[in-house]
Amino acid sequence: MIRNYLKIAFRNLTKHKMFSLINIMGLSAGMTACFLISLYVHFELTYDTFNKKADRIYRVATDIQTSTETLRYSISPWAMASNMQNEFPEMETYVRVQKDEMLFRRGDLKFKEENAVLVDSTLFRVFDLKLLKGNPQTALTAPLSIVLTETSARKYFGHSDPMGQSLLLGEKSEPAIVTGIMQDPPVNSQIRGDIFVSMSTYTGHEDKNIEREWGSFGATAFVLLKPNTNPIVLEKKFPAFLERHAGQMMANRQMKIRMLLEPLKDIYLHSTRPAAETGNVNNLYVFSAVALFIMLIACINFVNLTTARSVERAREVGVRKAVGAARGTLARQFLAESMLMCLIAFFISVLLSAILIPLFNEIAGKVVSDGIIYELPFVGIQFVAVLLIGLLAGIYPAFVLSSFEPVKVLKGRFTTSVKGIMLRKGLVTVQFTISITMIIATIVVYTQLDFMRSYDLGFSKDQTLVIQSGTGQERDGFEASIMNFPGVKSAAASSAIPGGWNLQAFSKIEKKNGEMQAGNLEVYRVDFNFIPQYGLKVVAGRAFSKQYATDSTQALMINEAAAKVLGYTSPEEAIGKKFDQWGRQGTIIGVLKDFHFKSLQENIKPLTFRIIDFWNGNLLSVKVNSKNVKQTLAAIEDLWKTRYPDQPFSYYFLDEFYDRQYRADERFESLFMYFATLAIFISCLGLLGLASYSTVQRTKEIGVRKVMGASTTSIVALLSKDFLQLIGIAFIIAAPLAWFAMDRWLDTFAYKTDIRLWVFIVAAVLSAFVAFATISYQSISAALMNPVKSLRSE
Repeated sequence: MIRNYLKIAFRNLTKHKMFSLINIMGLSAGMTACFLISLYVHFELTYDTFNKKADRIYRVATDIQTSTETLRYSISPWAMASNMQNEFPEMETYVRVQKDEMLFRRGDLKFKEENAVLVDSTLFRVFDLKLLKGNPQTALTAPLSIVLTETSARKYFGHSDPMGQSLLLGEKSEPAIVTGIMQDPPVNSQIRGDIFVSMSTYTGHEDKNIEREWGSFGATAFVLLKPNTNPIVLEKKFPAFLERHAGQMMANRQMKIRMLLEPLKDIYLHSTRPAAETGNVNNLYVFSAVALFIMLIACINFVNLTTARSVERAREVGVRKAVGAARGTLARQFLAESMLMCLIAFFISVLLSAILIPLFNEIAGKVVSDGIIYELPFVGIQFVAVLLIGLLAGIYPAFVLSSFEPVKVLKGRFTTSVKGIMLRKGLVTVQFTISITMIIATIVVYTQLDFMRSYDLGFSKDQTLVIQSGTGQERDGFEASIMNFPGVKSAAASSAIPGGWNLQAFSKIEKKNGEMQAGNLEVYRVDFNFIPQYGLKVVAGRAFSKQYATDSTQALMINEAAAKVLGYTSPEEAIGKKFDQWGRQGTIIGVLKDFHFKSLQENIKPLTFRIIDFWNGNLLSVKVNSKNVKQTLAAIEDLWKTRYPDQPFSYYFLDEFYDRQYRADERFESLFMYFATLAIFISCLGLLGLASYSTVQRTKEIGVRKVMGASTTSIVALLSKDFLQLIGIAFIIAAPLAWFAMDRWLDTFAYKTDIRLWVFIVAAVLSAFVAFATISYQSISAALMNPVKSLRSE
């Protein structure tokens, strides 16, 4: 019996190739989109869940409260974690993690590793990172011991065994011994790096006093709590702990530290604190909704096209009922056709997914999947879902078609019911409501990102080459040499640049009432050329100048945001006020106009400027002539190789570096645009099928109208009018829904564009154009058909 059902179903599918193709294409496209989106959402939701003890791992976050603001950090004082271990029996162990850029050399190989990580020896006790060679208990204990990932081991040592061998670390070329080889960390892990360096290299070798510092914030601390420990109860013990160890320091600095425990599983998607890598849970909600919408559109297509063909198959049902076929038998037959179509679409979607996964990884900016072979559980889930979709999507048309009365059908008195027509119109409206909503959303996302890219940041970032140079006399000599190149306009040294990471310095600055306000403020250590080269504007006082000898040791500049935090109603009031920052005392000589040294997703924060010390300022910003960039870059590289033969030439362009902050948003834009286009495509497939069917049903009417003198234009308008009306209704529903959703999305940006009227006009015109283009071919073909041929059609 089942074989017979499938045989008849296959015949019907091949007999009506166009309708079958439209349905299968829509379903397979929808399934593929759902599969890829599911992979992405699962990848994001499972960050750090590979750790078996993830439920007991917490990040120690800190809040620093001053009289004017509260600073929220994901890092903690250097002395905190070790003292917690000693005083809280609830803690099993801890590990501190600090990502840093380090120079490594082996023979002729030399790299500045951007993903080098300083970690405590307890790394492998806290996190389930697999050590392939070496002892996990001792691999990272001694100073100058390093653990390589498999990738970095091949990079430096090829196929030879790195264990016990050494890499030269830093400018001092100290030999760092390879004590372990680890499996590359999972991509969806916050603890990722290429080379892991023992924390004792820094705390016991470079800065032996750092672990006694309560006012110096550095590494990120993770604690592993013992089983059944209540983190809320533990947090209540922190205030007394801080008072014992850092009470005097907090009183002297007029600030209060508050410690919190953040669950490891919540950090990536739900923490609002700064981190090297964060996700956006709202984007996951959006993509999940998009996946559901796309599948809904595909299912609507199926139901619409199947019920629309009910008149065409009415005689078949009538004949089969007349010869004794039961309604249940007919219903099972139509369900078999539905299931067969879904299964064909499923196999096509699996093939498409396998082909598209590498491209999807590229668009997403991360390896969401290594290939379809690794996603068999998802394929199995999708197969079950396909069976369910085939059953649910086929139930309505199966029972509608099997309910036809044979007497009426065979006498030719069967007509499509009003309910059926209204259902199809309602479903088309739902389809295009979703599609138009996504069109509006895509336009808003694009305009917001374009707004951020073109926004006046308050500084000049074009044609600026940033070189990671040395410090002191070496840097000054290198800077003086490149200034002789004809393609170099200017150069400036600094410790930080816009879009990068900034140091925070404990500072005391005189407020309007004469009190010294203490707090941690971000600081740029710059040379005398930095402010004019970057085009920063002085709104009060003056900029640093070599004409004033004290500017190198006793001068500070602040931005407008810092002046406001200190209580000054105008920038001029801050001029001449005293400051004490990192052992340097003096007065404020100038206030700079606020500029966006961080992403437009954040409000401008207080910022201070001081002249670089001899051993600071390892970033050299070089303004180059746009006409000879390649030649200038080659000349600078040649000079670098001459002066620093043991160090790689590392550089980047400031505009590209700054725009890296928007990569996640740009990837969101790209993914959303592709899926929105797919949703519109599937909707148009359904519209094409309905338009084709409607045209076939009205063939004789068209012939009569042409005989009576109707023009081609009037016939095209007649056939298109009903569908365009549905698009208009869909737009009326979609516009307020899209505005509400995108207005909430824009609230996540500190600086945002407005949703203007033209966005809705463009969406309306575009959706109407796409719909008309979809149905016009069939309408025009019908209008141009010979009326004699039309009137003879049956």
